[in-house]
Amino acid sequence: MTETTTLYEQIGGEAAVNAAVDIFYRKVLTDHRINRFFDGVNMAQQAAKQKAFLTMAFGGPHNYTGEDMRKGHAHLVKLGLDDSHFDAVIENLGATLVELNVPQALIAQVAAIGESTRNDVLGR
Repeated sequence: MTETTTLYEQIGGEAAVNAAVDIFYRKVLTDHRINRFFDGVNMAQQAAKQKAFLTMAFGGPHNYTGEDMRKGHAHLVKLGLDDSHFDAVIENLGATLVELNVPQALIAQVAAIGESTRNDVLGR
């Protein structure tokens, strides 16, 4: 890989992001710690937004048109979203990437990107 290869390219591009998001939401929806935050959510739309967001965050094409993290999660913070829930999401994302045989160094980069959104997601 060259130094200019994006994380998006390193993890496998669109196919990898699509697979990861699909597996990730299967995990999230069965995780009793956080699944209540997805009650009534159109999961097809949610997955599409997440795929676009992660593609952008990992250095791929920028087609994300959703709200910023603070606005997009404010209603969940009002429902009690806190650090323990954020940790569960990061845990599920990491487990998804392990399941997809993504190298640990790349998983660490993904986790760091996720962690960089914590304060905005939690409205701090």
